[in-house]
Amino acid sequence: MPKAEISWKRTDADGVKWQVYAQHVGRDWIFYARERRYDRWEHTEKPPLEDWLSLLDAIERGVPRRRYKPDELDRVRQKIRELFPEAEF
Repeated sequence: MPKAEISWKRTDADGVKWQVYAQHVGRDWIFYARERRYDRWEHTEKPPLEDWLSLLDAIERGVPRRRYKPDELDRVRQKIRELFPEAEF
């Protein structure tokens, strides 16, 4: 059962606008994206770094409000380091 959802919008390199949301299930985050409002949400197998950083930002803002536990912030940072070792954040 999903515990939390965080959504945002982004524009890719081609100028296409995307609606993205991440769903927290257990210890994992599952990403979905769609281009337009009435399109189907498609599961994103390998979300780009930009999506992970948007998720990290949302969790950082949610921790002081007690929406997320501080250890969730550490888990997401660790996952970003695993997937994108060259990234600096």
